[in-house]
Amino acid sequence: MLTREEEASTGGQEAEVRREDQDKINKFSRLHQREITLQDELKTKQKDKEDLEEVSTELELADDDDLVPYKIGDSFVSLPLPEVQKQLTSLTEDTDQEIAKVDEKLSGVREEMQQLKVALYARFGRSINLET
Repeated sequence: MLTREEEASTGGQEAEVRREDQDKINKFSRLHQREITLQDELKTKQKDKEDLEEVSTELELADDDDLVPYKIGDSFVSLPLPEVQKQLTSLTEDTDQEIAKVDEKLSGVREEMQQLKVALYARFGRSINLET
């Protein structure tokens, strides 16, 4: 953010919007939309992970001799309990990796947005609102 002195130096005068400024504003807008999309994706993946963990907990109560219906595509296949637990463990690990990737992308987008905020607030002061 700007200090009061920097803000005062831009004064009440309107800064002319140059082509490069408009490009930065447009990029910020695209990044903001990408941030929203990534946040939704992250929430979905975290919910999937919670569901997998809940199923794993429920399966711990089942007998080792039981056949468990396991969904593959659009159909269910009866598999032995140890194999289903192995599959769930693998799915949980994959989901963890996906969550980490999305989180990393989200951090990158937020960092780039912050850099654009600094540049645009330095140029326009309070005459621009980039708070999301």
